[in-house]
Amino acid sequence: MPFIPHSETDIRKMLDTIGVDNIDALFDEIPANLRMGELTGVPKGLIEQDIARLMMERAEADGRPLCFMGAGADDHHIPAAVWELTTRGEFYSAYTPYQAEASQGTLQLIYEFQTMMTQLTGLDVSNASLYDGASGLAEAILMAVRANRKSKSHRILVPTTVHPDYRKTAHTIVKNQNIELVEVPYSPEGGHTLAESLQPYEGEDIAALVIQHPNFFGILEDVDRLTDWAHQQGALVIAVANPVSMALLKPPGAWGESGADIACGEGQPLGVPMMGGGPYFGFMCCKKEFVRQMPGRIVGRTIDRDERVGYTLTLQAREQHIRRSKATSNICTNQGLLVTAATIHMALLGAEGLKRVAQACHANTRKLVAALTASDCVEPVFNRPYFHEAALRISLPLENVMRPLHAHNILPGYDLTKDYPELGDALLVCATELRSDADIETYAGHLGRVIEKQTAAGCPVKPKMA
Repeated sequence: MPFIPHSETDIRKMLDTIGVDNIDALFDEIPANLRMGELTGVPKGLIEQDIARLMMERAEADGRPLCFMGAGADDHHIPAAVWELTTRGEFYSAYTPYQAEASQGTLQLIYEFQTMMTQLTGLDVSNASLYDGASGLAEAILMAVRANRKSKSHRILVPTTVHPDYRKTAHTIVKNQNIELVEVPYSPEGGHTLAESLQPYEGEDIAALVIQHPNFFGILEDVDRLTDWAHQQGALVIAVANPVSMALLKPPGAWGESGADIACGEGQPLGVPMMGGGPYFGFMCCKKEFVRQMPGRIVGRTIDRDERVGYTLTLQAREQHIRRSKATSNICTNQGLLVTAATIHMALLGAEGLKRVAQACHANTRKLVAALTASDCVEPVFNRPYFHEAALRISLPLENVMRPLHAHNILPGYDLTKDYPELGDALLVCATELRSDADIETYAGHLGRVIEKQTAAGCPVKPKMA
């Protein structure tokens, strides 16, 4: 039902019952200097028509740009059936399935999602999802510290090739739990984590090693060698993976001699529109031996006494269901609606469909790299094989290149100078299966003209925005 605010009479009656004069008195334990006060930066409320008009104006201002930006959020095709089914009442309004007798449809869907994710990752168990990929990595780190009982340290090796926002989020969540995230440098030539860079940590007590594959630059890591090295040191391996890439590349469960121990990542490529940065959902899978340390919920399949198939929450290692001191997480949740979309998306495409999407993405990115590097002013940053995304260096100030491309309704890529200034004017580009040959030609043509205009002028001049 709609929210109905309390009347002044209701408020007065409740305050009298409590024994205070006003609402402010309820917060008298909080010092005045810690209170926020008035929210001066928040505008006054709008009626529904005005909100609709504002959103339409913003949508028109945004336009429909050609997107060549990935970096953790990818512009993939979503079959129309996905959200037609996802927004059906029984899915759209479904609540957390606490009561098995009333939630069989939701529970079965989550069970099917878990099954698909374990098949994708090559691991034994999947939970019902997490907030997003970044918090998923943080939860995986917390889980690894708990699960690696042989390790007495709280040290986690995190290569700088891992998504920078994932690293920042993980640091924010785990820093107050005395967990140390040790950054490992990448090869300036290959853009990958060298096994040699791990040698200083040989013989030391390391709880886990994080491996993103493909990494943030799109570069393929030497996952077998890195995984085996970690296991030889008694450390667990946390894989960060793109679900589309796992349809084509070796899954985490097959890395090295015994596979990664935990896998996590962002599920947005599986039927979730890019929207305005979310909401998305994270996924997590692990080996069976670590299932008791996995945060969130796990749905199981069973048979009742009448031989009928049923589904139930078999493991709920959350603060709501067990003693808080034993909880694996106080922050994780499942993104039920987005998981519904992902499950339907994977069911529609199947293994072969996901593989074709991965192949098309890689083929288009190779076409894009070839088209852009045809200019003498553009070159690949790294010399290693890549998938889906690639880093390019431009011999002009990047801002002077990106601004006119934005003016031509093109999102040219992710600016790497923010997180990796040592790379110079570098751009992370991506072309999913949605980008046509004509789209790539449009991008390359506009970029060529921008470069020609600025190099002919002798010195770069900031172009005027349209």
